[in-house]
Amino acid sequence: MNLAKYPQSAWGRLGTFTLIAASLMGAWPGLAGAEAPPVAPQAVLTIDTDTPSKPYSPMLFGGFLEHFGTQVYGGVFDPGSPLADAKGFRKDAVAALRELKCPIVRWPGGCYASGYHWEAGVGKTRKPTDDMAWGVVEPNTFGTDEFVELCRLLGWQPYICNNAGNGTVEEMKNWVEYCNGSTGKYAQMRQASGYDQPHNVNIWSIGNENWGQHEIGYKPIEQWAPLVLEAAKAMKAADPKIQLTAAALPSKEWSLPLLKQAGPYLDYISIHGYWLGLWGKNDMPDYLTCIMQSDVPEKTIADYVGVLEEAGVRGRIKIAFDEWNLRGWHHPGFPRKSVQDYNNPEVIKLVAARTKSDIASQYTMADALFSASFLNACLRHSEDVGMANIAPIVNTRGPLFVHPKGIVKRTHFHTLAMYANQLEPRVAKTTLRTDNLTHGKQAVATVDAVATVNESGKSWSIVLVNRHPALPVACTVKFKDVLLDGDYEALVLAGETPDSFNDIDNPNRVVPVKTKLSFTKGVANLPPHSLTIVKVAGLKPAPPEAGRAP
Repeated sequence: MNLAKYPQSAWGRLGTFTLIAASLMGAWPGLAGAEAPPVAPQAVLTIDTDTPSKPYSPMLFGGFLEHFGTQVYGGVFDPGSPLADAKGFRKDAVAALRELKCPIVRWPGGCYASGYHWEAGVGKTRKPTDDMAWGVVEPNTFGTDEFVELCRLLGWQPYICNNAGNGTVEEMKNWVEYCNGSTGKYAQMRQASGYDQPHNVNIWSIGNENWGQHEIGYKPIEQWAPLVLEAAKAMKAADPKIQLTAAALPSKEWSLPLLKQAGPYLDYISIHGYWLGLWGKNDMPDYLTCIMQSDVPEKTIADYVGVLEEAGVRGRIKIAFDEWNLRGWHHPGFPRKSVQDYNNPEVIKLVAARTKSDIASQYTMADALFSASFLNACLRHSEDVGMANIAPIVNTRGPLFVHPKGIVKRTHFHTLAMYANQLEPRVAKTTLRTDNLTHGKQAVATVDAVATVNESGKSWSIVLVNRHPALPVACTVKFKDVLLDGDYEALVLAGETPDSFNDIDNPNRVVPVKTKLSFTKGVANLPPHSLTIVKVAGLKPAPPEAGRAP
């Protein structure tokens, strides 16, 4: 039984027991006349109204673009397309991305950044260059100025990742001067390109994943820490107002030496996470295999907060989770560190294999709910996580798929849009009791939740995630000891099945539905495999006979 089809007010009239029984018969038709059905899961969310709420950074809803596949060329930038504007930006992609209200986007990579020399991508006359990392030719028609223009068009704060691979500290410093300077050689270079006013790029990353041997310019920590220090000094000499982050592994062994040496110059520390590593083989794990990863990001964050604490920088340096996604990008045989023979059949085959990321059926409710769980973890740790960037924001594994004739909003696009548009600006303290969802030897909490509130404390947006693939959850919500009661506006994202996806032929299989969520004596029923955001303004306590919440 697909509960998303029915108005939430109807769920309340059915009653909890009737609803669950009906759902079970829909999920397992063979249960009619069979033995006792599975026990329906439950959850209790308690919102602490005594503890002050905490603000979170809007940059948690950031994005990422790399010169990889069709993220840039054929994605956001497609000169000559009938769907592009006069500057080559795809109008349909721009309109969709506006829905995400993305506050910041990181560019140009990624592994690409470790071989990118920015001067090739500015000026009136540009020549193609070799993209060693990804084995293709880079046309350089989209460079710094185009990126900043796209950011201005969409209201993004530009976040540039410097080349700490085969680049130099001087090159990093010069890029800051090009973007932010008013006088001097590089400011004049920008002005000659038609940009009189500085671009004012405020946030910069020193390097991408230079901790990894897959990266151009791999450096062990004993080389990395002093390089970051040198680069930070040079870049802040060019513009003292900029904020800096540096690539790091989320471990003590890597981060403590880096923070000890370069910490005084850093504002963030960058870590990455892809929880299904599909780099070489494009597996399509089932829903439960995917959803079992949902709690792992929170453990990564919590452990890394301990590293910041040990380094003595907690509170001053925040985590930038500036690449994250459930699924690792598919790029068999790459990245590499040398120029490729572009006519080599092996290279051609491997580059073509990256289009497997376009297979629409991969992006199910698992992607939507994992993304919600990741963002919930960041919100709960808002004191320490200052930025998060889904990688990427367009194409490859991104929430928006852009093709030559239009766009498709994948399931996780709707998750990001719901968070960007529905949440209040502060996070409340909560406690959650819930059953576990198991798959083999793995288990996660069946329900995940956060509660956000405005400055006055009167308007609430409560996020409720039911990860169960087939069963509804009877979820109790209470504000301290006050049980919620009545009908509340809600937005629900729940596909027909946990494997539902959007594609070119059916772009609206999975879309958020506005409805009413009915609370009876504190209990509301969450549809299977669903994300629900409930709006509460003016609490309606349950009647006295309801007693206290369990």
